[in-house]
Amino acid sequence: MAFNNTLPGSSSSSSSQAQSHSQPQDFRSSSFPNYGSPSSVDRRATNPQFDILEWYPQFQSCHRYFLDVAQHTGPVQALAAFINIQLPFQKQAFPVVASSRAAGPEHLRPNPFANQHQQASQPQALSLIPYIRRLIATGHDSPGVLHGFFGDDWLKGIGSLHEIERRNYLFAAKSTSWMEVKQAYDLSPEETVPFLKPLGNVSEKEIQAAESTWSEWLAMQDWMLGPRAPEVMGREPRVKRESQN
Repeated sequence: MAFNNTLPGSSSSSSSQAQSHSQPQDFRSSSFPNYGSPSSVDRRATNPQFDILEWYPQFQSCHRYFLDVAQHTGPVQALAAFINIQLPFQKQAFPVVASSRAAGPEHLRPNPFANQHQQASQPQALSLIPYIRRLIATGHDSPGVLHGFFGDDWLKGIGSLHEIERRNYLFAAKSTSWMEVKQAYDLSPEETVPFLKPLGNVSEKEIQAAESTWSEWLAMQDWMLGPRAPEVMGREPRVKRESQN
């Protein structure tokens, strides 16, 4: 199922830019590996630091767009039904129909059949990760679909999360069986993933980045950290490869 870049209501308002000032080092991290998919139009290699405080407004823009616009459009609702994941406004006992935090019938409509304890509970913050993961696992994480779900700021707002979850999907497939991967991507008995597809639009650069990170994970399993790290001890990091028949 293909989305184009002109979904109804897909023009999101421009998110406010973070003020340019020096940030504490704690809020900075090494830049994410280059986004290897051909869908990338923003080369992170030119950005030596990934600044979380600069990223966050873009992420908030994606979050607002998903809640206020995307989930109320026909294409997003159709795809969500096909890949069997409930949109926020469909969740009970507290449907989330908009990004506003104000409580009341306009924003949060409690289930009339819920018990008093449920009624008194405050709705939990809604995460975008389950939707990103479900799109990846079912092969629907193309740029057009991500734009349709998360708006014009999707690349800067959820692009890094998308990259990480693509790598996690590769790691899951490498480390366990198909059934266990499927169970890991099921959300609930009502929101099981209907099918799994191999990761799409993969470039050699993305595979190499995943191999490198996988080697780091294997090194940690062997406690090869700090002074015992392979690069410190002059060893070549090992990459687990499937045996050739």
